[in-house]
This record gives sequence, C-alpha cells and structure tokens, in this order.
Amino acid sequence: MKSYVLWSSAALLLAVTGCSNGTPAADHKPTTASVSATSGTTSGAAIQVTDFSKRTLVFQGVPQHIIALSNGDLDIIYALGGTAVGRPNSNGPSVVPAAENVQQVGSTHEVDLEKITMLKPDVVLGNYPMNEKDIPSIEGVGSQLLLTGANSVKDIQSQITLFGQLLQKQAQAVKLNQQIDQQVATLQKETASTSKPKVLLVYGAPATYMAALPNSLGGNILEMAGGANIAADFPGLQNFPQYAQLNTERIVQADPDYILIMTHGNTEEVKAAFIKEMQENAAWSGIKAVKNNQVEVLPSDLFGTNPGTRVTEALDLMHQKLYPAK
Repeated sequence: MKSYVLWSSAALLLAVTGCSNGTPAADHKPTTASVSATSGTTSGAAIQVTDFSKRTLVFQGVPQHIIALSNGDLDIIYALGGTAVGRPNSNGPSVVPAAENVQQVGSTHEVDLEKITMLKPDVVLGNYPMNEKDIPSIEGVGSQLLLTGANSVKDIQSQITLFGQLLQKQAQAVKLNQQIDQQVATLQKETASTSKPKVLLVYGAPATYMAALPNSLGGNILEMAGGANIAADFPGLQNFPQYAQLNTERIVQADPDYILIMTHGNTEEVKAAFIKEMQENAAWSGIKAVKNNQVEVLPSDLFGTNPGTRVTEALDLMHQKLYPAK
C-alpha cells in the first residue's frame, strides 16, 4: 500500500503564499520583454516594456522611484546599478546591503499600500501571478505594477533583461546574463560524464512538505548543478504544478543520496520537524541519505526565494554539496 508524508492543505496554502518569488506559485510562461525608447537612453525617453503577464507598460523616462516586493527583484535592480525606495520586509539584514536603510513595504504576499502610497513610486515590482490582484490598488495610488516571476534560471535571466530595459542598462543586463550562462556551462561540462547523485529536493515548512519538480526554480538549479531529481516523474499538484506530494514508497525505492530542504522560514525548526517525520516512519531509516546523514536545509536566501543574480551562488553551493570531492 502506498504511504505518504502527511501535509495540511491549510498549512500548504500559508507556506506557498507566504514567500517571495521562486517559491510555489501557479505555472507561468514568461514573455520576452520588449522596450522602445524615443531618444536613446536619456531620462526623458519614453520606455515601453512587456511584463510576464503580457501587459505593456509605458514610462516617461527611466523610473527613479522603484519599489521591489521581493528580494530577487531588489537584488537585480541593484546589480544593474539602480536603487530602490522600498524593499520587502525582512527579519534580519537586507539581502542587498546597499538597501539596508530602504523603507520596508510588505511583501508579494501582503502589500503595505499605505507605505507604498507615501513613497510615491514610479513602478512597483511584483510577482506574477500572485500580485495580479493588486494591480488596481497600485494603479489607484498613481503607480504601475510590473509583474515577473521565476520558475527557472532562464526566468531569472528574463527578469534581468526586462529590468535592464526598464533602467536602460541593457549592456549591464547582457553582462549579468553572460555570467550566468558561463556558470551553467562550466557546471554542465564538469558533470557531463559523471554519474549524477540522486536527490530528493523538498520545499518545506513545519508539517508541510512537497517535492520540488524540475519545472520549479529549485528543481532547475538542482539539475543544472548536476543532480538527478528522483521526483522528476512525480505528478504535480493541481494548483502548484512545480511541486508534488511526497510519496514515501517511491522515495524509498529511489533511495536518494541526498535529501535537501528549501524553506523560507526557520531552517533549524524545519529540519528538526522533517527529521521527526522521517523517524515516525521506519521506511525512511533505510534510505542512503538518512543513513549517511545527508539531510540538510539549504540557505533560505538562495533557495527559499528567488535569489536574483545570486543564482550563480546557488548553483555553486548546490554543486559543492553534490560533488564535495571536486
């Protein structure tokens, strides 16, 4: 009889919607960003861009007051040489040191419209599709909402291209994307002729666990770093097709070398809770990753959310964990 790690649908919904880009979200297909400027890169040029929701936005010059609702977007803006007047809430230091003193304005899950209104932004960078519902509110305070998201490294590169066009920093965007391309090419070359370690990649919060599939950002990073995702053929959840329910029987059969956990919350709490779940099911004790103590929580700033340009760090870290002898 098939056995499953139990999860609460209510807790699942909270975990999914409580995090920034790169965490579980409804499927989306990013569109190629487009831009047109009437007079080169001068501040008075009209800039037209198309976001991931296929909405076309027009700006009368390069936006000077930018609010980012996710850390990934914030990272990309600063990597391109821009700045922000508003950033997502954080319990600790900003993931972008230069933005440490920037006003916190909520997150993709809970937008603080009062603070956003006071900052008078030219544009607010939100998540597609999570923040589609906030378009009327943002437009109602005289701003525009630009929607993007990331379920793959290529999606992050599309974000970089789009934001580069928005800021008229196309050359810098090309450079950043080339660095990512080079990193991916290097890792793929190093692992092309090797036996790929088998990995169960879990997205979790206490009492809520899902297997990340290859069409998720974490799953894509795993494969590009040289890992074999044992859940690759698990059926995706209806509302979150980048993730699957954990099937203990199939996991035991696959016998992963590593179990890596992504979380947006308290990493030690999540790890302890997951280990407790495994201990309550004797079948997990025979898995290679468990026997060899290869159950680990990944850094939340690189895997619990879209890391932006720091995806190169995420790729490096994943590769180092899978190939520690190299």
